[in-house]
Amino acid sequence: MGTKPIQPAASSDQEAAENKTEEKRDLPRSKNRVVTMAKYCSSLMLLGLSLSALLVVAFGAGDGETKIGTYELKKGKMSLKVTNYGAHMMSFIVPDKYGKLNDVILGYDTAEAYKNDTNSFGATVGRVANRIAGAQFTLNGTLYKLISNDGKNTLHGGPIGFSKVIWKVTDYKPNDVEPYIVFQYLSPNGEQGFPGDVVAVVKYTLLAYNQLSIKMKARALNKATPVNLANHAYWNLGGHDSGDILSNELEIYASRYTPTDGELIPTGKVVSVVGTPYDFLKSKSVGSRIGELQKGYDINYVLDDKEIIRRGNKRGLRKAAVVHDRKTGRVMELFTNQPAVQLYTSGSLGETKGKGGVVYRKSGALCLETQGYPDAVNHPNFPSTILTPSKPYEHQMLLRFFTS
Repeated sequence: MGTKPIQPAASSDQEAAENKTEEKRDLPRSKNRVVTMAKYCSSLMLLGLSLSALLVVAFGAGDGETKIGTYELKKGKMSLKVTNYGAHMMSFIVPDKYGKLNDVILGYDTAEAYKNDTNSFGATVGRVANRIAGAQFTLNGTLYKLISNDGKNTLHGGPIGFSKVIWKVTDYKPNDVEPYIVFQYLSPNGEQGFPGDVVAVVKYTLLAYNQLSIKMKARALNKATPVNLANHAYWNLGGHDSGDILSNELEIYASRYTPTDGELIPTGKVVSVVGTPYDFLKSKSVGSRIGELQKGYDINYVLDDKEIIRRGNKRGLRKAAVVHDRKTGRVMELFTNQPAVQLYTSGSLGETKGKGGVVYRKSGALCLETQGYPDAVNHPNFPSTILTPSKPYEHQMLLRFFTS
């Protein structure tokens, strides 16, 4: 597959600019919330929030803080629409090789429609993405029982996970050189059965050269707890209304995967993809061996440790996958700092009416969910997904779009 060279992502200077101090906002007078500010600001500063964002978190965002809204970012011919309900991506528009613009993610026309969504279209899922076996785990000698929502297991944080709550908009700069928006959510102790208070932050940024940056951060405020956030965008590079993605060419930079049982719970093994339908080490069509799997792909890949992008003294982002739609020429490259990526080819997607009345069907899109290993809380041999107050969480995704 021929691809044209892409310019480097954000420089270290650009990264530093992301944390610049913004102008202070007017604040309501409330003595009681001073205590809240003192309690949480040190943790929130470590998550990279600006001064104005810290003040909004501590004192509230005013009358609209519990309302669902939509927000748009634009840079060149690229545009992103998001909502503070579940920190969902609602649309993402990029040009094809002819310059034609189209929306390349599945979803709904209105933010309100996501309340009834059962597919996690474009969602930020958590507190723990993917499945937790038996809806329970033991941590530091205590058994925690969660709310099951996938048979006897917990999926994507439970029935009211992070994708089913209203996030607070703490920073929104649509006119910035690199337009961005920041969402924040405070998950209380015991929510869906998980221990401890957790503050989570998601930042969407449009960068030069048709690049989308997604950063997800979290901090445990008082107890150890598992956290594994994921972006659940459904990608169809031909356009959300173009049919299935079986002819899309896919390459995944992973030579191993974690096999699952009949309930899609990892067995605990990590095995080679070679000789299996899961082998995408060389680019091939998504549909080339999908017929060998009952519901298509829904599997976790262990990424090979090949760093592609370095940022100052920070650990670089590894290349996770490349998707190519030959008809439109669109190419998407995915980079991340996470150890794994879940490939889901929407095999369980029934007939769902989406944007513009388009009916989405099985194999209508693919998800590439960078993440920690699924059900890591029940597999000591998997890399830990446990956070403590002294060990924060930072998840980076960089998506590059170009044509070939």
